[in-house]
Amino acid sequence: MKILVVDDEPYMQRLLQYQLERAGFEALTAGTGAEGVEAAREEEPALIILDYMLPEMDGLAALKLIRAQPANRLTPVIMLTANPGRVTAAEAERCGATLFVTKPYSPSQLLRDVRRLTEAGDTPAP
Repeated sequence: MKILVVDDEPYMQRLLQYQLERAGFEALTAGTGAEGVEAAREEEPALIILDYMLPEMDGLAALKLIRAQPANRLTPVIMLTANPGRVTAAEAERCGATLFVTKPYSPSQLLRDVRRLTEAGDTPAP
């Protein structure tokens, strides 16, 4: 099952990729909002982990473009942020985030959330 990780920090990309692959997922990565939007369109992942602070466009703008793609309208999206003062969970949910997680996060909890969202088919409200 494909999971798309969109984060501009190579360390975070590698860490999330390692954690997801170790748990049996196929992890794809993108380093900018624009790359994430394109990868979501091309790959149609089962779930997207999207950082808020990205170059070119922030995570909310990228999320809006991802949600505009018919194939990704209902794809679960976990939005990560290291700076919860710049974006709130309510803002993220209004833009279509399924779950809002602040860094540092618990790797085991994040994997539980990924499994729950991919197995249950949870989707954001239309």
